Amino acid sequence: MGDVTYRAIEVLGSVDAILAEDTRQTKKLLDHYNIDKKLIPYHQHNEHKNLNVVINKLKQGETFAVCSDAGTPAISDPGFLLIREAIKEGIHVESLPGAVAAIVALVTSGLPCDTFVYEGFLPHKKGKQTKIKNLEEEKRTTVFYESPHRIVKTLAMIVELLGDDRGVVVGRELTKKFEEFVRGTAAEVLAHFEQNEPKGEFVLLIAGNDKK
Repeated sequence: MGDVTYRAIEVLGSVDAILAEDTRQTKKLLDHYNIDKKLIPYHQHNEHKNLNVVINKLKQGETFAVCSDAGTPAISDPGFLLIREAIKEGIHVESLPGAVAAIVALVTSGLPCDTFVYEGFLPHKKGKQTKIKNLEEEKRTTVFYESPHRIVKTLAMIVELLGDDRGVVVGRELTKKFEEFVRGTAAEVLAHFEQNEPKGEFVLLIAGNDKK
């Protein structure tokens, strides 16, 4: 609740409706700040279907805010399709600054952040091994999102493919009540989560290869 900006509160209170990735979560935010607005579900399962409807309403003069569950719309969250189509139609788009887990993790990681690669979520199965293997010679810090159900297997794959001494940082539940950072070698961070059950939303950062 504390990460929201004054400008965001003003916008949420002034639009005709809010497109919410999870209406239940967004309603908590609106209730906290005494904002009464129509909430319309807008998530990965319906954004294609609703795109033209929203664009037509925008062309008729209605205004919408897009609110993701936790984070910034279009950054591994719904929003890109609508933004792209709005720009094509000459509709004005504003982006409000706010919490982005990838950037919070990068800045707080202690890894070089003057240049970095953001890769979003790792593939669930096919392509995951190749994606990690391709980082063998990568010299920039690489940022991924990962789920608590896969983080241990992913860390084990990093140890196997990139070496147990590759620098790794894992940020958990960033900007929330149970925020935590685990820093060390891939082997050390893997050992931590083998001994402590992973819970929450994770950002995984892999240090660049600085040996060559």
